[in-house]
Amino acid sequence: MINIALFGPPGAGKGTQADLLVKKYNLFHISTGSILRSEIEEETPLGLEAKKTIERGDLVSDEMIVRIIEKTIRSNPNVKGYLFDGFPRTYVQAYILEGIMTRFNKKLCCLISLEISEDVSAKRLLERGRTSGRSDDSEEVIRKRLREYNDKTLPVIEYYQKINRYFPVNGEDSIENIHSQITAIIDKQML
Repeated sequence: MINIALFGPPGAGKGTQADLLVKKYNLFHISTGSILRSEIEEETPLGLEAKKTIERGDLVSDEMIVRIIEKTIRSNPNVKGYLFDGFPRTYVQAYILEGIMTRFNKKLCCLISLEISEDVSAKRLLERGRTSGRSDDSEEVIRKRLREYNDKTLPVIEYYQKINRYFPVNGEDSIENIHSQITAIIDKQML
Protein backbone atom coordinates (compact mmCIF):
# COMPACT_ATOMS: atom_id res chain seq x y z
CA MET A 1 0.00 0.00 0.00
CA ILE A 2 1.26 3.47 -0.86
CA ASN A 3 -0.10 6.67 0.66
CA ILE A 4 0.92 9.96 -0.88
CA ALA A 5 0.28 13.63 -0.15
CA LEU A 6 0.35 16.17 -2.97
CA PHE A 7 1.41 19.53 -1.65
CA GLY A 8 1.76 22.99 -3.13
CA PRO A 9 0.23 26.43 -3.29
CA PRO A 10 -3.19 27.10 -4.79
CA GLY A 11 -2.96 26.74 -8.57
CA ALA A 12 0.08 24.43 -8.50
CA GLY A 13 -1.72 21.69 -10.43
CA LYS A 14 -2.40 19.29 -7.58
CA GLY A 15 -5.82 18.33 -8.98
CA THR A 16 -4.44 17.62 -12.45
CA GLN A 17 -1.63 15.45 -11.11
CA ALA A 18 -3.94 13.75 -8.61
CA ASP A 19 -6.24 12.59 -11.42
CA LEU A 20 -3.29 11.06 -13.28
CA LEU A 21 -1.88 9.38 -10.16
CA VAL A 22 -5.22 7.95 -9.05
CA LYS A 23 -5.56 6.23 -12.44
CA LYS A 24 -1.97 5.00 -12.59
CA TYR A 25 -1.76 3.60 -9.04
CA ASN A 26 -5.47 2.92 -8.35
CA LEU A 27 -5.45 5.17 -5.28
CA PHE A 28 -8.37 6.57 -3.35
CA HIS A 29 -8.35 10.33 -3.91
CA ILE A 30 -8.96 12.45 -0.82
CA SER A 31 -9.28 16.04 -1.97
CA THR A 32 -10.14 18.29 0.94
CA GLY A 33 -11.06 21.02 -1.55
CA SER A 34 -13.51 18.78 -3.43
CA ILE A 35 -15.01 17.45 -0.22
CA LEU A 36 -15.45 20.99 1.09
CA ARG A 37 -16.99 22.20 -2.21
CA SER A 38 -19.43 19.28 -2.05
CA GLU A 39 -20.35 20.17 1.54
CA ILE A 40 -20.83 23.81 0.45
CA GLU A 41 -23.05 22.80 -2.50
CA GLU A 42 -25.16 20.62 -0.22
CA GLU A 43 -25.31 23.51 2.29
CA THR A 44 -24.45 21.24 5.20
CA PRO A 45 -23.52 22.97 8.49
CA LEU A 46 -19.87 22.14 7.76
CA GLY A 47 -20.28 23.51 4.23
CA LEU A 48 -21.82 26.78 5.37
CA GLU A 49 -19.05 27.28 7.92
CA ALA A 50 -16.40 26.47 5.32
CA LYS A 51 -17.95 28.81 2.73
CA LYS A 52 -17.64 31.83 5.00
CA THR A 53 -14.02 30.99 5.77
CA ILE A 54 -13.02 30.38 2.13
CA GLU A 55 -14.71 33.54 0.86
CA ARG A 56 -12.62 35.57 3.31
CA GLY A 57 -9.50 33.95 1.83
CA ASP A 58 -8.71 32.06 5.04
CA LEU A 59 -7.83 28.39 5.35
CA VAL A 60 -10.46 26.22 7.01
CA SER A 61 -9.61 25.09 10.53
CA ASP A 62 -7.41 22.09 11.25
CA GLU A 63 -10.25 20.59 13.25
CA MET A 64 -12.66 20.74 10.31
CA ILE A 65 -10.17 19.22 7.87
CA VAL A 66 -9.13 16.46 10.26
CA ARG A 67 -12.78 15.46 10.81
CA ILE A 68 -13.21 15.13 7.05
CA ILE A 69 -9.99 13.12 6.60
CA GLU A 70 -10.66 10.71 9.44
CA LYS A 71 -14.26 10.11 8.30
CA THR A 72 -13.09 9.45 4.74
CA ILE A 73 -10.39 6.95 5.77
CA ARG A 74 -12.76 5.18 8.13
CA SER A 75 -15.36 4.92 5.33
CA ASN A 76 -12.84 3.49 2.83
CA PRO A 77 -10.60 1.02 4.69
CA ASN A 78 -9.93 -1.53 1.94
CA VAL A 79 -8.33 0.60 -0.76
CA LYS A 80 -4.87 0.16 -2.34
CA GLY A 81 -3.71 3.48 -0.96
CA TYR A 82 -4.68 7.08 -0.41
CA LEU A 83 -3.76 10.19 -2.31
CA PHE A 84 -4.14 13.27 -0.13
CA ASP A 85 -4.67 16.33 -2.30
CA GLY A 86 -4.17 19.60 -0.45
CA PHE A 87 -3.61 17.99 2.93
CA PRO A 88 -1.75 18.47 5.22
CA ARG A 89 -1.48 22.26 4.99
CA THR A 90 -0.26 23.06 8.49
CA TYR A 91 2.23 21.57 10.94
CA VAL A 92 -0.66 20.54 13.20
CA GLN A 93 -2.36 18.75 10.29
CA ALA A 94 0.89 16.95 9.41
CA TYR A 95 1.31 15.81 13.01
CA ILE A 96 -2.34 14.73 13.25
CA LEU A 97 -2.15 12.90 9.90
CA GLU A 98 0.72 10.81 11.23
CA GLY A 99 -1.46 9.89 14.21
CA ILE A 100 -4.49 9.05 12.05
CA MET A 101 -2.38 6.90 9.73
CA THR A 102 -0.82 5.07 12.69
CA ARG A 103 -4.27 4.47 14.18
CA PHE A 104 -5.32 2.80 10.91
CA ASN A 105 -1.98 0.90 10.62
CA LYS A 106 -0.91 2.97 7.63
CA LYS A 107 1.94 5.35 6.81
CA LEU A 108 2.34 8.37 4.55
CA CYS A 109 5.17 7.37 2.21
CA CYS A 110 5.92 10.77 0.75
CA LEU A 111 4.86 14.37 0.53
CA ILE A 112 5.34 15.54 -3.05
CA SER A 113 5.50 19.32 -3.29
CA LEU A 114 4.60 21.00 -6.58
CA GLU A 115 6.67 24.16 -6.35
CA ILE A 116 5.66 27.26 -8.30
CA SER A 117 6.25 30.98 -7.89
CA GLU A 118 3.63 33.23 -6.35
CA ASP A 119 3.20 35.05 -9.69
CA VAL A 120 2.54 31.80 -11.57
CA SER A 121 0.10 30.72 -8.87
CA ALA A 122 -1.80 34.03 -9.02
CA LYS A 123 -1.90 33.97 -12.83
CA ARG A 124 -3.27 30.39 -12.91
CA LEU A 125 -5.88 31.14 -10.25
CA LEU A 126 -7.08 34.32 -11.97
CA GLU A 127 -7.49 32.37 -15.21
CA ARG A 128 -9.36 29.61 -13.36
CA GLY A 129 -11.59 32.24 -11.78
CA ARG A 130 -12.46 33.65 -15.21
CA THR A 131 -13.36 30.23 -16.61
CA SER A 132 -14.96 28.58 -13.56
CA GLY A 133 -16.61 31.48 -11.80
CA ARG A 134 -15.24 30.36 -8.43
CA SER A 135 -15.73 33.15 -5.91
CA ASP A 136 -12.43 32.38 -4.18
CA ASP A 137 -10.41 33.17 -7.32
CA SER A 138 -10.44 36.98 -7.21
CA GLU A 139 -7.12 38.90 -7.11
CA GLU A 140 -7.58 40.08 -3.50
CA VAL A 141 -8.59 36.67 -2.16
CA ILE A 142 -5.83 34.94 -4.15
CA ARG A 143 -3.10 37.17 -2.69
CA LYS A 144 -4.46 36.59 0.81
CA ARG A 145 -4.59 32.81 0.24
CA LEU A 146 -0.99 32.82 -1.00
CA ARG A 147 0.22 34.83 2.03
CA GLU A 148 -1.60 32.48 4.36
CA TYR A 149 -0.27 29.45 2.48
CA ASN A 150 3.30 30.71 2.77
CA ASP A 151 2.90 31.59 6.46
CA LYS A 152 1.38 28.27 7.51
CA THR A 153 2.97 25.70 5.25
CA LEU A 154 6.71 26.22 5.67
CA PRO A 155 6.64 24.19 8.92
CA VAL A 156 4.98 21.32 6.99
CA ILE A 157 7.89 21.23 4.56
CA GLU A 158 10.38 21.29 7.44
CA TYR A 159 8.49 18.49 9.23
CA TYR A 160 8.63 16.15 6.21
CA GLN A 161 12.22 17.11 5.39
CA LYS A 162 13.26 16.00 8.88
CA ILE A 163 11.69 12.56 8.39
CA ASN A 164 13.00 12.23 4.80
CA ARG A 165 9.59 12.13 3.16
CA TYR A 166 9.63 15.52 1.39
CA PHE A 167 10.10 15.51 -2.39
CA PRO A 168 9.99 18.83 -4.30
CA VAL A 169 8.98 18.89 -7.98
CA ASN A 170 9.06 21.84 -10.38
CA GLY A 171 5.35 22.61 -10.78
CA GLU A 172 6.01 25.09 -13.59
CA ASP A 173 7.12 22.33 -15.98
CA SER A 174 4.76 20.61 -18.46
CA ILE A 175 2.04 18.34 -17.10
CA GLU A 176 3.79 15.34 -18.64
CA ASN A 177 7.22 16.16 -17.18
CA ILE A 178 5.74 16.83 -13.74
CA HIS A 179 3.90 13.51 -13.89
CA SER A 180 7.10 11.68 -14.90
CA GLN A 181 9.02 13.21 -11.99
CA ILE A 182 6.25 12.30 -9.54
CA THR A 183 5.92 8.70 -10.74
CA ALA A 184 9.70 8.24 -10.48
CA ILE A 185 9.51 9.36 -6.82
CA ILE A 186 6.56 7.08 -6.07
CA ASP A 187 8.06 4.06 -7.84
CA LYS A 188 11.25 4.46 -5.82
CA GLN A 189 9.21 4.58 -2.58
CA MET A 190 7.41 1.36 -3.57
CA LEU A 191 10.66 -0.62 -3.79
